[in-house]
Amino acid sequence: MNPLFSTTRIGRYTLRNRFIMAPMTRSRADDTTGAPSPLAVDYYGQRAGAGLIITEGTYPAPMGKGYVRTPGIHSEAQIAAWKHVTDAVHAKGGLIFLQLMHTGRISHPSLLPNGATPVAPSAIRPAGKVFTATGPQEFVQPRALETDEIAEIVQAYRLATRNALAAGFDGVELHAASGYLPEQFLSSGTNQRTDLYGGSLANRARFILEVIGAMSQEAGSDRVGIKIAPEMGFNDVIDEKPQDTYRYLVEQLAALKLAYLHVVKTSSEFDYRTFLRPLFNGPYLAGGGLTSETAQMLIEQGNADATVFGSLYLANPDLPQRFLGRAPLNTPDRDTFYSPGAKGYIDYPALEKAQ
Repeated sequence: MNPLFSTTRIGRYTLRNRFIMAPMTRSRADDTTGAPSPLAVDYYGQRAGAGLIITEGTYPAPMGKGYVRTPGIHSEAQIAAWKHVTDAVHAKGGLIFLQLMHTGRISHPSLLPNGATPVAPSAIRPAGKVFTATGPQEFVQPRALETDEIAEIVQAYRLATRNALAAGFDGVELHAASGYLPEQFLSSGTNQRTDLYGGSLANRARFILEVIGAMSQEAGSDRVGIKIAPEMGFNDVIDEKPQDTYRYLVEQLAALKLAYLHVVKTSSEFDYRTFLRPLFNGPYLAGGGLTSETAQMLIEQGNADATVFGSLYLANPDLPQRFLGRAPLNTPDRDTFYSPGAKGYIDYPALEKAQ
């Protein structure tokens, strides 16, 4: 039997298969209210056959928004809109976690309340541009957070977790990759602080561990996961000693009995999957460019408990059935990844319609 179709335990849940739908920004939310579009009900509902869906990155507070038309989870309207999504997934027997994503310096005043300056551990301007309502804009120099402000952000994650549960989510994932705020604190190249949140490795990891702690207090650690992507380099984030950094972080996380550790394979020549898996005594999710064959191999060799698919799930709402029947796959339309509307979002045909 193909091990991708066997059950596995993730925190307090038993997954019906080992297919995980990756968190993917789709930019279909209402840009004014931050509420997910009614189209999201169909989008996630179509993909409820996954063992677990992890939603697109969702900002826990208004200052965490980093892209146009991305959703939040800090208002009653957002909670109500997300409830329609979770109901649709649960109606089909699926499980769904909400990913919490505070982008920190990877933002722009046009995206933030009253044209505020993005915040970060240190006032270091990232290279590159951000996607806004008027098109790509150069990043600005962020404002370094005051020490007492950090507790407010940790509290925002706590409240966002509470809101996610109120919206019917089965759990939450902390986005600690892609150069966003948690990774900005963790990485030596973006964190030059001299207080309790900077300098030593233990201090740089403090923010992530405090956030995970707050989320776990709200949901229970067995309903909280974390995503990391060592040496991805996305959004101009670098670390001087990444192997030491991620060894330390994962060793600290291992004691928390989290639902899972989600590790994305990057272009690094170093094999972080083999390096980190023995350090984490819990469910291990692996993603990054997987195929049916490579995913099956990861499970068979014991290198992952479940496998995460991104663009393949985006284009194939019935991905498990296609893999099971060795059927052809729809091709992802990259031109519609972040465009508004139904095209390239809910109109990819399921296998029976394609045939």
